[in-house]
Amino acid sequence: MTAVPTVPQHPTRTTGATGATGATGSSRRAWTVTVLLVAFMMVNFADKSVLGLAADEIRADLHLSATQFGLANSAFFLLFSAAAVVVGLAADRMSPKLLLLLMAVLWSVAQVPAAIGGGLAVLVASRVFLGAAEGPAFPVAQQATLAWFPDHRRNLPGALITLGVTLGVIVSAPGLSWVIQHHGWRSALWVLAGAGLVWAVAWAVLGAEGRHGVAPAAGAPPQETRAPVPYRRIFASRTWIGATLAYFTSYWTVALMLVWLPSYLRNALGHSAHAAGTLVIAPWTIGAVVLLAQAGITGRLMRRGAGSRRARGWVGGWLLALGAACCLALPLVDGSGAKTVLIALGFGLGGSYATIAATTVAELAPPSRNGGALGTMNAVVTAAGLGAPAVVGALVDAQGTGGYQNAVLLSGLLLAVGAAASFLLVDPARDIPRLTA
Repeated sequence: MTAVPTVPQHPTRTTGATGATGATGSSRRAWTVTVLLVAFMMVNFADKSVLGLAADEIRADLHLSATQFGLANSAFFLLFSAAAVVVGLAADRMSPKLLLLLMAVLWSVAQVPAAIGGGLAVLVASRVFLGAAEGPAFPVAQQATLAWFPDHRRNLPGALITLGVTLGVIVSAPGLSWVIQHHGWRSALWVLAGAGLVWAVAWAVLGAEGRHGVAPAAGAPPQETRAPVPYRRIFASRTWIGATLAYFTSYWTVALMLVWLPSYLRNALGHSAHAAGTLVIAPWTIGAVVLLAQAGITGRLMRRGAGSRRARGWVGGWLLALGAACCLALPLVDGSGAKTVLIALGFGLGGSYATIAATTVAELAPPSRNGGALGTMNAVVTAAGLGAPAVVGALVDAQGTGGYQNAVLLSGLLLAVGAAASFLLVDPARDIPRLTA
């Protein structure tokens, strides 16, 4: 047996005691901030989805092949990952409120060049700039939200931030599709620029920072906190590796949904542009339901004393495994209806790992390393966004409409790998004591 340090692992950062009235006010402010950050992620993913919704119109207007269009979308992620690391590390030292405000303003500015006019070069440059501004959005939003809640209450707010991703597409897809069809794809960029500025004003007035650190998991041994934990130890832990790998495979399906799903529905499955604009929200809707169900199941398991290995690693593993099964079953069914259902289920389940990854890494890393651990994970994960659009574009150019189905099968294989990583590697209670050993 080893000696257990007496210093608490991840002390809660609070300032003074509060009475009942103060606690009520703090709780109200916590949920106000959470709602604002859900809206933040909605704008974020509406920005990401607009090119996919306008894929056919953009390709016709700018005379692009599928490969060129895929590369233009991959350009969004060129600086996305690097920005996530840099700003994630800065979030450990700077005000998350200020960082979030700057990001929202930059998103709006980034939409303007392509909205005004120009060809492929302007579109690519605009998307690179937008990607750099949006890269840190999810980890900083998660960090800012989770700082308002102790660990045992983080599953729901963490899920709600991820739910903002799905709501961003669900809410914006029909409206943006209508704008694209009736006023052109550049008009949709103006709409998104305005939405970013409106959010920035609301955040400047109502945004605030929480005071909680990361509380230790139930039953987890405390960790010595006299010296900062080196990042290299966090990144070398099996939990960080497993959660990051699983999340990478999940994000691959998210990138595929954002960029190519509308075209798949229209060109390979024969749905009209209007129907595709509606059906594209199906996997996001399923994902929203799955996220809330996952938060409830995980929260209940943890309240009953289950560790994060079961409550997060195993629950997340089953989500990815079921998503993989649906994707891999695609060649076994005939008809566009059956294929549409399997794709919606496969992508909806497979794309729902983000909350599990974020809350797991937030539990693993000490408060002073939260931003860097989350930001670096996000940087690795979103590299999937750099590869997926280009790979699918090349498949479509080489194989025609059959390339879409092969892209789904590839996603299924990746999700199976992610499921195995989640089942076998994620275990914060095992890895936390080793960070300072």
